[in-house]
Amino acid sequence: MKKYVFLFLGLSVLFMSCSSDDNVIDPGVTPNPDPGSGSEVDITAQHFMWQAMNLWYFWQAESTELGDSKFSSDAEYTEYLEDHPDPESFFYDTLVFGEDRFSFANEDYSELVSSLSGISQSNGLEFGLGLIGDTNNVFGYVQYIWPDSDASTKDIQRGEFFTRVDGVQLTVDNYVELLFGDNSSYTLGMATVTNNTISDSAKEVQLTKIENQVEDPILIAETLDVNGTKVAYLMYNRFLSSFNEDLNAAFAQFVAEGATELVLDMRYNPGGSVNTSRLLASMIYGTNTSDVYIKQRWNAKVQAQLTEDFLTDYFASSTGSSAINTLNLSRVFVIATGDSASASELVMNGLEPYLDVIHIGETTRGKNEFSITLVDDVENTYIYNSNREGNINSQNSWGLQPLVGRNENADGFYDYTSGLNPDITLSEDLTNLGILGDVNEPLLARALQEISGTAAKIDFTVEMPANSITSSRFHTPVKDNMYLEKPLQLNKQ
Repeated sequence: MKKYVFLFLGLSVLFMSCSSDDNVIDPGVTPNPDPGSGSEVDITAQHFMWQAMNLWYFWQAESTELGDSKFSSDAEYTEYLEDHPDPESFFYDTLVFGEDRFSFANEDYSELVSSLSGISQSNGLEFGLGLIGDTNNVFGYVQYIWPDSDASTKDIQRGEFFTRVDGVQLTVDNYVELLFGDNSSYTLGMATVTNNTISDSAKEVQLTKIENQVEDPILIAETLDVNGTKVAYLMYNRFLSSFNEDLNAAFAQFVAEGATELVLDMRYNPGGSVNTSRLLASMIYGTNTSDVYIKQRWNAKVQAQLTEDFLTDYFASSTGSSAINTLNLSRVFVIATGDSASASELVMNGLEPYLDVIHIGETTRGKNEFSITLVDDVENTYIYNSNREGNINSQNSWGLQPLVGRNENADGFYDYTSGLNPDITLSEDLTNLGILGDVNEPLLARALQEISGTAAKIDFTVEMPANSITSSRFHTPVKDNMYLEKPLQLNKQ
């Protein structure tokens, strides 16, 4: 039975560097022909995809296409690959639909890796998209704008609407191409809303996507004085490990300013690093490293080879570079919506056994699985490692981001594929989105009302709920991915 030396990713994407000879994953017996031998179809990508998914995919045992005994010979395996000439379609055919809503492939793994670090081509405009009445026409509404982006220099702000791109009405059939296509710039045709009716306006805004833009996930970090109570407010929009020290510095500020309550605003946060979620949870709850934050569950063939220490994540006392600044709270107010996913939900679920998590907003997206990045580096068991770029098959640029495991909290709870339901239901109102961080912004105001125990003067009636069909953050290469960042620890073979 062939074994592969298992190395790990450096920097900020998946696994940290490790060179121990003990770290060997046994992939089992799988067909392994020369994909170029006697084939009229280039099946290099398909061969990589099948091998990688057969080993790592969480639902490998349930997939009709990835069974260990599916093929009786290498020739049968090769014929099967040749019958699937399109790599992208082949990848999605291996997934277990009904269970897996989030695994994806990218034809350029370098784009995928960059996006996991928060680097992308962007104009800095984040928005939701909704349907206009009972039609297939689509409108957009601005949720927030990245500081120091192209959009931040233009006449456009949160709460504004648009209906057209380059003069063309947005529809369910064209919005992906018009807004998220290869076009590096476009002109938005703006709109107004009166009596819940959307009408085109003459205003236009031209935006340009800039290469290698990096979003600072900490949009707002400030301490509010609410009737004498110091309330920390954190608007946090993605879990990026490259900003861990900035996040810790924000909590140092909260501690120094005497904050005794926290409103954690993740209404637009689609997820990211599992380790960063652990650090954030520790900044909220405490640094007791004997308390379990989450436990992982992989597929059977991988799970059996991992140590209990690796499978269990505890609360942290250090970021790895500095001591955790923690508020040591007994409760936290979390603003979360359908745009809140993966690592955002992980923080909420991981904290639930230890403190009172008061969820304000809407039901979350429901993504409780994590992923890893796979590339065509067979000697590294297909795990991407930034130090092994020269070992990746130069004839195959595909990268995969499949779901490979599921997280459960200290109480063993993991079943929130339908989302986490709010304790206090309140939708964003498109007629009154408010200013993020302002005490009168409706969702924040509702949290502050709970904290103060006094009735707010704000009317929380929602005239036009923000029922989005999608948002800009779910159309990036990283989407709502949740990924690991620690070295594997394997049981002795």
